Amino acid sequence: MSVWLPGAPCTPRACVDIARPTAAAPRAVLRLTAVLALILAGILLSGLGSRIPAGAVRHWCRWIVRAAGVRVRITGTAPPAGGLLLVANHISWLDIPLLVAVRPARMLAKSDIRRWPVAGTLAERGGSLFIERDRIRALPGTVARIAGVLRAGTAVAVFPEGSTWCGRAQGRFHRAVFQAALDAGVPVQPVRVRYRCAGGGASTAPAYVGDDPLLTSVWRVVTARGVVAELDVRPLIDPGTHPDRRALAVAAQTAVTEGQAMTAHVTEGRVTVQEVLPRPTIRASLR
Repeated sequence: MSVWLPGAPCTPRACVDIARPTAAAPRAVLRLTAVLALILAGILLSGLGSRIPAGAVRHWCRWIVRAAGVRVRITGTAPPAGGLLLVANHISWLDIPLLVAVRPARMLAKSDIRRWPVAGTLAERGGSLFIERDRIRALPGTVARIAGVLRAGTAVAVFPEGSTWCGRAQGRFHRAVFQAALDAGVPVQPVRVRYRCAGGGASTAPAYVGDDPLLTSVWRVVTARGVVAELDVRPLIDPGTHPDRRALAVAAQTAVTEGQAMTAHVTEGRVTVQEVLPRPTIRASLR
């Protein structure tokens, strides 16, 4: 493995709170069964490809997250149609269906995911674009492939940190993938992802970090109680507003970081967001 690969200092032992409220074992097993059933259904239906309505894809992704016992809250403006680079900070495997719930997109994923049980098959059939992170010479070809998909009017979802963080800290957005947006002349849509407890504090139960086995992480999620996934869809960054990929990456990361600060301010102001709806603008209501 090359030394240039992105990494995070987060580990399950150091970052994940094990002293958390847990659901009863029968309920956790029921949640896990429901998640697996939905994923298998997705694999069976993936052969239909573009014939599946985008709205159905969004609802299916929300169902996966809800089946795991996690509530979903999304604020901001719905992303536009057409080619779009959807970027977000990365905490959990749950981030993937959550981003697709915001806007159906082809995911950029590390090639290792192909070997994941069940989920790997779904990722491949779902049109994921795989990157070999330990081969830096393959990077220009991957960027060119992403640009081609964007030019064709398809959204691509990317986690530019290149690694998962626990949510209490955040990594730097790596700039290579932003070159694809510049080459294709498409906008960038930043999204802030975070996980909360029912009481409003940060939850690290969904964090999938370090050498955490996937099945261990999945079990930790389905046994957790009161977890809420919050996504803040930040203002669109139009093409041509930044001269190069470095400036574009900084702008996208700044938008995500500002989204974190704004969400914290809203929480203190006792604002409750509505669950995501397929509308141009997702509302917030005061209480």
